[in-house]
Order: sequence, then C-alpha cells, then structure tokens
Amino acid sequence: MNSVLGIFDNPVFLSSIIAWGLAQILKVPIEYFRTQKINWALLISSGGMPSSHSALMVGAAWGAGLFVGFDSPVFAALFPITMIVIYDATGVRRQAGLHAEKINILLSELFSGNFEAEKKLREVLGHTPLEAVGGVLLGLIVAQALWFLWQ
Repeated sequence: MNSVLGIFDNPVFLSSIIAWGLAQILKVPIEYFRTQKINWALLISSGGMPSSHSALMVGAAWGAGLFVGFDSPVFAALFPITMIVIYDATGVRRQAGLHAEKINILLSELFSGNFEAEKKLREVLGHTPLEAVGGVLLGLIVAQALWFLWQ
C-alpha cells in the first residue's frame, strides 16, 4: 500500500502543481508591472496572466507524455481534457467575464444615485488567448524542467 505522501514522488503530479502554483504567484508581479498596484488577491483568484488553468493542465499532460509516454492512455486522456480546459478558459469563461463587465457598467449607470447594487458581478473569469498561451508555456517549461531534473 502506497503512502499518501508518495504523491510527491510523482513527477506528473509535481509538474502540474508546480506549474499551477508558479502561475498563481507570477500573476502578482505581472499585474504590478501592468498597473503599478500590488493585488495579493490574485494569488487565489482565477483570470489574469498567466492562466493557471492552462499551466496546470499542460503541466500534467506534457508531464504525462514525458514520464509515462506520449503513446500512453494517461497522455491520451489528459490531452483532450487540457484542450477543453483551455477552450473553456478563453471562450466560455472569458465571455461570461465580458458580460459581467458590461452588466456592471449598466448597473452603475442605472443606480448612479444613492442606491448601491448588492454585489458587483465578477468580471475576471476567463483568459485572453495571450494569458492562455502564457499558461501553456509555463506548463511546458515546468514539466520539461522536471523531466530534465528527474533523469
């Protein structure tokens, strides 16, 4: 019987989690350079550059390809899931964020008096294609680096 902590000996798991964690951490300085404001909430939120969803899934898929084999059922399962996650992040979730932005503008114009809307809709839900590419590249780099270190 394997220990639960044995998961930290799994390079596919590590490449995905490290890529995700780095993406979340990198969002803070990248946003700072863009806006000159530190936003610590980015450490635990979705959206922003790079896409942590893309980094996580590409780290897992590329890691599975490198460590288990690109001809393995594991890679074959992870690849289409990765594509769906990236498509969702840049498509459906991005559009939902754009709709939230427009609705928030309408609400602020509609209630510009003393009335305050209960809660603003969350506008940063998805990713631009560039943010997704950033996550893809980060996932590839982390998985590849772990593969080189593991050899």
